[in-house]
Amino acid sequence: MADHEDPPLPRGRTFGAVAQAYAAHRPNYPDTALDWALAPLAGSPNPRLLDLAAGTGKLTASLVHRSSQVTAVEPDPEMLAVLHAELPGVTALAGTAEDIPLPGASVDAVLVGQAFHWFDADRAGAEIARVLRPGGVLAALWNYDDDSVDWVRGYHEAASEDRQVPGVPSGGSRADLPTLGKFSKSEHAEFSHSRQLTTDGLIDVLGTHSWALLSSPEERAAVYDRIRAYLASRPELGTGAGGSFELPLRTAVFRAVRLAERR
Repeated sequence: MADHEDPPLPRGRTFGAVAQAYAAHRPNYPDTALDWALAPLAGSPNPRLLDLAAGTGKLTASLVHRSSQVTAVEPDPEMLAVLHAELPGVTALAGTAEDIPLPGASVDAVLVGQAFHWFDADRAGAEIARVLRPGGVLAALWNYDDDSVDWVRGYHEAASEDRQVPGVPSGGSRADLPTLGKFSKSEHAEFSHSRQLTTDGLIDVLGTHSWALLSSPEERAAVYDRIRAYLASRPELGTGAGGSFELPLRTAVFRAVRLAERR
């Protein structure tokens, strides 16, 4: 009899292996993006906020400055353990977007950072509608490199050359929210920000991306070598001798409002 092998994890569930690195190296979300995401709740001074697929709590950490009623839900035990350690005062529960462990109409907003593209949209949409009160907000946020900048576009091209495991298709992770029953038509806004990095720091960030986790060590090393060579070829970045540079970022936000039930 052949040895039993567990089925491979879905691509969106590969991040637990690098949970500590994810917490350390992934970017935060700018306040301007969160202000816009939560603007429909302007009349609620202490809203009940749910960070769905919360990971290690990158988004959760920003939400606790806006409300004392924040809940995080995350399926991966390694990611959830880091979230508990980083934010011990936050209610953090094991669960998925398709099976949210909360009562109906129990939150004013559901926020999803860097994860909505991993969901089963129909099942997750129904669950999110269930836990949101009428008039509540669903907001999906994605941080991404601003590839309208010439050198950023060049570094992406260098990183993608001959790579066997693709990244998320260009723009695919930032596509509009699907049409969801019980929600208004979604709105979209973009916000610019940046972070200071070294070449090694950028490599650390990339090491938490799903393509890197699914690539062979040899392929990862080849990609990183190409990136290092490309950055060193751009004198305006000042990466020589461990110098740092400013990586321009964008945050895309899509929001929709939970409609009231028809009587």
